[in-house]
Amino acid sequence: LNTALQLPAQLNAPVIAQVHGAAAGADLSLVLMADYVIAAEGTRFNLAYINLGTSCDVGASWALPRLVGLRKALDIALLGEAFTADDALRLGLINRIVPAAELDSATTTMAQRLAAGPTVAYGAMKRLMRASMDRTLPEQLAAEKDAFVHCAGTEDFRAGVEAFHQRQSAQFVGR
Repeated sequence: LNTALQLPAQLNAPVIAQVHGAAAGADLSLVLMADYVIAAEGTRFNLAYINLGTSCDVGASWALPRLVGLRKALDIALLGEAFTADDALRLGLINRIVPAAELDSATTTMAQRLAAGPTVAYGAMKRLMRASMDRTLPEQLAAEKDAFVHCAGTEDFRAGVEAFHQRQSAQFVGR
């Protein structure tokens, strides 16, 4: 299971989570591991582990403090209180709230938008962002330089620069 939980962070493609109804315990932990989260109006969230007398799993102790900060993460984890989609959006745990009837189409639209993007750059961006909290500023700047140089050598970069100069949208190919 731990190896599978590391896979979303290693993918070049952004991982989208769609949430409807309730996300509690391991379900919420999985939501926290996604790169982009769309929730239906009315969705409820609860880390809930403490209510069962246990600590969290499925990466919650890694992801939650990175998303909301240590103090708020402890508040969510130690109190085990439910919170709304609006609260989750305000806390930065989700990216968007949509009406329940539009959840599938909103998720599909976002997936199509991201699928048309520069996957090499997505992968580099994800790795940079996820590693940033474990690096010093000089280390992060060096990693950014390396990633930029790598991306600048791709077909997608050339297409992006050309489209920029022509004031058009780039057509990326993932290379």
